[in-house]
Amino acid sequence: MALVTLQETTLAHGRGRHRHVVLDSISLALQPGERVALLGRSGAGKSTLLEALRGELGNAAAWCPQGQGLVGALSVYHNVYMGRLERTSTWRNLRNLLRPEHHAWEAVAELCTLLGIGELLRRPVEQLSGGQRSRVAIARALYQARPHFLGDEPIASVDPHQGARLLRLITERHGMCLIALHQRELALTHFDRVIGIEQGRIALDEPTSDLTLEQLDALYRPWTPASPG
Repeated sequence: MALVTLQETTLAHGRGRHRHVVLDSISLALQPGERVALLGRSGAGKSTLLEALRGELGNAAAWCPQGQGLVGALSVYHNVYMGRLERTSTWRNLRNLLRPEHHAWEAVAELCTLLGIGELLRRPVEQLSGGQRSRVAIARALYQARPHFLGDEPIASVDPHQGARLLRLITERHGMCLIALHQRELALTHFDRVIGIEQGRIALDEPTSDLTLEQLDALYRPWTPASPG
């Protein structure tokens, strides 16, 4: 049985005359255990689709947004800890802000060490590089400990070698994973299915075993409107 299904679904922003259709009449189903790469040019609608699927999956899916949503003035530890804020009381969270709980510190430290940022736990996020911030955002998503994972370009700021390692850590810890990215080679080597978005529609939805790099590259070629007549 599919985890989530969209059937002839239209996704749009705004209302009335300000309504803008982003994805028109799309259909897809996500199955338990699938590793799905979501490809498409910037602005194609990947984030819109991820938000819709996040709404369908709710607390069953960890979420790693494109904007990261990190608090620069807070430490790496506190940013990762925020992944579980809703599970404890406001009073306990405030106390942890001043004096981290031992078991929470140990759990976050272990996770950050796996991601190569274990030595940065006390450092404010605003002092980190782009790649380090990406790993903090991923650590926060992993700390949520949800069954499934949705990510909006979580490895955009790291090199391919680090990206491959991060993808392995993500996929090893979750059932279904749907991750938007632009690295086509990683899509072919670390996922078993690719969904490609182009011009407001799903232009590609195939197993990676049936795809070539050239087919994925085609999703990023400049679009030229058809000539009239």
